[in-house]
Amino acid sequence: MFTRKLLYLLVFILLQGCSSHMPNLGVSNGKLAECPRSPNCVSSQAPVSDKHYIGPIVLKGSNVSAHDKVLAVLESSKRTKVVVNEENYIHAEFTSLVFRFVDDVEFLFSQERDGEVSIDIRSASRVGHSDFGVNRKRMEDIRGKLNK
Repeated sequence: MFTRKLLYLLVFILLQGCSSHMPNLGVSNGKLAECPRSPNCVSSQAPVSDKHYIGPIVLKGSNVSAHDKVLAVLESSKRTKVVVNEENYIHAEFTSLVFRFVDDVEFLFSQERDGEVSIDIRSASRVGHSDFGVNRKRMEDIRGKLNK
C-alpha cells in the first residue's frame, strides 16, 4: 500500500513538472515582473523588507562588459538555455536534473554610473510552492562567479 501511494506521488510530481506554463516575464515600464506570493521567487526589485528581496548584482565596467560576463556565466551553467538576449535584458531557463522543473532567471542592466553597472535580478520557479531556497542560492552562486 505504501509503495502504491509513493508511486502515485511520484507520478503527480512528474505531471506537475510537465504542465508548467510560461509566466509573464520581461520588462514592463523598466521593471521585472513581481514575485508571486509563494516563496519560490527572489527579486532585487522587491521591497527590501520583503521575503523575496535579494540585492542586485553590481559589477565594475560598462554595460557591454557586464552583459558579456553574465552571458558567459549562463552559457557555462549546466541545463541552462538563454531564451532572450537583448542589450539590457537577459532571460534564461534553468532545468532541474531529476524532475525537469524549469526556473526563469532574468537580468535587467541599468545605466552605467561611475564605472559600475547595477543589474536587477529575478529568479522564479514556474511550478510548485516552495523551492527550498534553490532560486536564492542560484542567484548568489551567479553573483559569486561574476565577482571573481
